[in-house]
Amino acid sequence: MLYLRDKLTNDKNMTRTSFAGLDLKSPIIVGSNSQTASIDKILEFESAGAGAVVLKSLFQESIEKEIASAVSDEHPEAYDYISAYVGARALEDYVNLIRTAKSRVSIPVIASIACNTDGKWEEFSKTIEQAGADALELNVMSLCTARNGKPGDFEQMHIDIVEHVCSLVKIPVIVKLGANLSNPVALCDQLYAHGAKAVVLFNRFYPTDIDIEKMSFTTGDPFTTASDLASNLRWAGIVSASVKKLDVAVSGGVQGWEGIVKSVLCGAAAVEVASAIIRNGAKWITEANEGLSAWMKGKSFGAIADFRGKMNASDPENADKLFRTQFLKYFSSVH
Repeated sequence: MLYLRDKLTNDKNMTRTSFAGLDLKSPIIVGSNSQTASIDKILEFESAGAGAVVLKSLFQESIEKEIASAVSDEHPEAYDYISAYVGARALEDYVNLIRTAKSRVSIPVIASIACNTDGKWEEFSKTIEQAGADALELNVMSLCTARNGKPGDFEQMHIDIVEHVCSLVKIPVIVKLGANLSNPVALCDQLYAHGAKAVVLFNRFYPTDIDIEKMSFTTGDPFTTASDLASNLRWAGIVSASVKKLDVAVSGGVQGWEGIVKSVLCGAAAVEVASAIIRNGAKWITEANEGLSAWMKGKSFGAIADFRGKMNASDPENADKLFRTQFLKYFSSVH
């Protein structure tokens, strides 16, 4: 019995990792989704072996739309009052979620704000910290569409948001980036310089589709698939080699334990998973941890750190495969 207990303890210790200064018992972070607004689900994820959980995001855009719908054009003077009321109510609900989660689970609880501008709403971050969140993830969900915008304006918006938030809180700030960036490496370097402890590559915009019979927009499949992982692995491999002090997590396309292994090999300290857990339930976490541990034992790795970044761009041979020169090798005969 003692041997079995020691063996289980060793297996759990194998998968421990550090991300954004947080100690995680597993590299699996449950990404923000509707289920992470449920305390019962969060408890289930913890029992299944999750390393941390990102609470369902507090959406800046949703709050702004609710304010706009509540204020009529005939009473513009009510805007400030309604704005303060709606924002305070949304924040109070979120604070209650944080406090309840922190009182019930021992794994890190990461708050999340989905934002698209730099502004006063960031004052929310102080209240979130005071509520007990272990870290704050800023999910920058925005497109660069300004016709008169200047190159670099979009990236500067990210930097301004991070600088503002980091001036207000002491908990780790994590930035979940979109893939629509001209130079993720340069931006990540600047985010680290302005206080970010980690980045998540990448957030996923809900896919847009069109119902051609009704001629109206509709939402495509909101879930990621294994094919979404490829680009995220590439950039994890490049960013982790270039901005060494900034932790990286991969998000999108991790469908099994193999995706976790690939992400860590490319330099990720953790993965954020939502689609696979929603589809398969909390048992996916347990099975993925078991698969990860078994692979590590087979390769004689005793810790995540033993193979983290072994295939990132720090090695020139790996860099050659991660950079676009491979396109010439594999596809030159096609054109």
